[in-house]
Amino acid sequence: MQPRNMSMSGVVDLAALKAAGEAKAKAEQARAQRQDAGAPAPSAASPLVIDVTEETFESAVLQRSSEVPVVISFWAEQAEQSKQLNETLERLVGEYAGRLLLARADVYANQLLFQQFGAQGVPAVFAVLAGQAMPLFQGAAADDQIREVLDQLIAVGEQRFGIVGTPVEAGAAPAAAPEPRPATPQELALSAAHDALDAGDLGGAVQAYRNVLSTEPANAEAKLGLAQAELLQRVQDADQQAVRKAAADDPTDVPAQLAAADLDLVGGHVEDAFGRLVDTVRRTAGDDRDAARLRLLELFDVIGTDDPRVVTARVALARVLF
Repeated sequence: MQPRNMSMSGVVDLAALKAAGEAKAKAEQARAQRQDAGAPAPSAASPLVIDVTEETFESAVLQRSSEVPVVISFWAEQAEQSKQLNETLERLVGEYAGRLLLARADVYANQLLFQQFGAQGVPAVFAVLAGQAMPLFQGAAADDQIREVLDQLIAVGEQRFGIVGTPVEAGAAPAAAPEPRPATPQELALSAAHDALDAGDLGGAVQAYRNVLSTEPANAEAKLGLAQAELLQRVQDADQQAVRKAAADDPTDVPAQLAAADLDLVGGHVEDAFGRLVDTVRRTAGDDRDAARLRLLELFDVIGTDDPRVVTARVALARVLF
């Protein structure tokens, strides 16, 4: 590992947590398996070391990162190297006596959080400063290398944000993990929608997401979930051969092009789906053009408006329309 030159250029977007039903299901299964096996999590022996979860992340990490730089270590029970790195980090953070906080996150119990940070494996170490996250290093490292990275992190916190932490006396009691706040009615409704989508109840998921959007029209997670559920509804009973033949036989058949674009997207051919619909918009007018345009916007929501492929397709659509 080479010490990282600390800057804010590698920040991770912590406001873009998206629904990931499959990952959630795997996380729940892994959590249950570990509980059944009685596998213990490492215990904190310092007020500077906490175990963080997706539920406590906001209060335990984001909020506290405005007062002290937070180092996040992603670890796994079966990854011995990650547990050894945790021990090293605990010792080193203790030496900084309150200028850093260590948050440990079990990747199998927190897969959504793990994916959100974009980590590729364990051990993986990140930092959060003033609500902004940045990667520190991946894999094992020597003490002096880790110290150099931590020194850089402290310097960035102090110089860029005025964050210096709070001195902690030796032998102080371990910090208690903050209690998760109760879920709001909107969060409960969104969770029910995700559960319906995970269970394959597409009709129920569509209605549940619409219920969320009826009271919170700007909810990005609900928009994404609704777009995914509606797409899956449209393709679940489709005869792929017949759909693709109809689209190939008649490029002016708008319903056939819409159906083929859905199959393109579900099959992972994102650019093909977007290109097909942009071409359909170019060839049509009136209601047909509007139908193709609206379907393209729906597929943008499925992929995510910040995806480079969406950005490119938006430019192409604008050129066709204007």
